Amino acid sequence: MTTASLAPRPATRWVIGGTVGVLFAIPLLSTLLYTLIDHNTGQFTVAHWAGLFDSANQHILKPIWTGLGNSLVLALLTVLIVLLLLAPTMIVINLRMPQLRRGFEFLVLLPISIPAIVLVVGLSPIYLVIGHSLGTGAWTLAFAYGITVLPFAFRSIQASIDAIDLRTLSEASRASGAGWPATVLLVLVPNLREGLLAASLISTAVVLGEFTIASLLNRQVFQTSLLVVSKMDGYASSMFTLLSLAFAFGLLIVIGRLGRISARKDAS
Repeated sequence: MTTASLAPRPATRWVIGGTVGVLFAIPLLSTLLYTLIDHNTGQFTVAHWAGLFDSANQHILKPIWTGLGNSLVLALLTVLIVLLLLAPTMIVINLRMPQLRRGFEFLVLLPISIPAIVLVVGLSPIYLVIGHSLGTGAWTLAFAYGITVLPFAFRSIQASIDAIDLRTLSEASRASGAGWPATVLLVLVPNLREGLLAASLISTAVVLGEFTIASLLNRQVFQTSLLVVSKMDGYASSMFTLLSLAFAFGLLIVIGRLGRISARKDAS
């Protein structure tokens, strides 16, 4: 029996995709309808959405804007950790120390099997020291988030590394007289750009959607701010939840498009 014979038929894929799509669409559409209905009159209205731009509501929305700003800063710092620490380490291990690859892979994939609440328990003593030395700003969560996104970022980057001949490219660059910084930045990074971009986008989506670690460490981020605002204005929190999900879905679509473009280039 060949691999092709085991692949699902187009009709089966459509049924599975449609079922999953409906399961995702029902709560999203319900939330959207909730924000579009005036529960006093039962009429459809965009007044709740317009209220996002009403200056009279800014005191209610202020925690969300603050939390969103903190989350965007955290997303940027987490992406820098991935690009400046994880990616170079993976390149060095694949080129110079391949015997460490399995052990390194085990370590970076380990966080996905550890519940967030357990991770916080282990990080709490560390964050006590960080709080005394660096302060308790929300940006300090970047250390924890850098650990949380490791499994997702690793898989994206490793897929790009496996798709190219990393050793041949680096040896050719070195033979041409380029140093290691030039080799990495001008030769290897352009060939790994799909994986690096996918890792960055996935890391951003994970950071914007993370709640448990920030809540237990008492930091104000986007998701914890939504919880605070939901107690004052359920419409506002629902609308921002929809917007954040739309943003996350947009990132996934971009990642999917990048994968298709890369596959077309390889095929050609």
